[in-house]
Amino acid sequence: MRLAKVCKVCLNLNNCSNLNHRQIRRKQAVAYMVRVARKPDKIPTADRILDAAEALFAESGFDGVSLRKITSEAGVELALANYHFGPKIELFRSVVKRRAAVINNERMALLNALEPDADLEAVIEAFSVPFLERSASGDSGWKNYARLIAQIANSPRWSNEIMSAEFDPVSESFIKKIRERFPRASVDSIYWSFHFLLGAMTITFAETGRIDALSRGRCRADQLEAIHARMVPFLAAGFRAICEPGRAQRAKT
Repeated sequence: MRLAKVCKVCLNLNNCSNLNHRQIRRKQAVAYMVRVARKPDKIPTADRILDAAEALFAESGFDGVSLRKITSEAGVELALANYHFGPKIELFRSVVKRRAAVINNERMALLNALEPDADLEAVIEAFSVPFLERSASGDSGWKNYARLIAQIANSPRWSNEIMSAEFDPVSESFIKKIRERFPRASVDSIYWSFHFLLGAMTITFAETGRIDALSRGRCRADQLEAIHARMVPFLAAGFRAICEPGRAQRAKT
């Protein structure tokens, strides 16, 4: 009698006719290849240091982390951090700059792709979607970066030294685009409205869990796409309330 081949949930993919099992094995194979590709010895030393620094700075802030702690987390010698980045402040700047370049390039690409008559919501989405998509992907590096940016944005210490240097040029391009939609608005109103947008985005993408506690679990900070769907019309309404002279006047009376 011929014995049936044992699948054992597809220990041997070729000996199983169960399509679900075959899909499971394919997913497992992909996951394995990702793990192998991301083993520490496959990641360049500078990137390992940046990844470790990003996670630790997000958790404990600039002053709460030493270079020794960062290199220990990265699994490299202390001297290599100095070799690649210099003092801790330069490593801190490099951590911010690495992902800022990605976000800024994507924002400008979306801004430049807008039709001349694109509405305000489209402009807001061009600014917010790059960070949304990166963070919503679940990538731990982008999650850490969002938390770090929230820290930096709320610190006068870093506002001019780091935030302005890395993000102001692109922000000014968006502010210019917004001003085109509100030609009669005061410059102050445009800047204040953009300031409120930055605040909403920063606290949202940091996923602090504050809304989870406040709503007793009805709302969740990790539901980024659902939050974004509410945030864009909310922000657009705020811009219009402040920047359209007729509405702003009615709001005062």
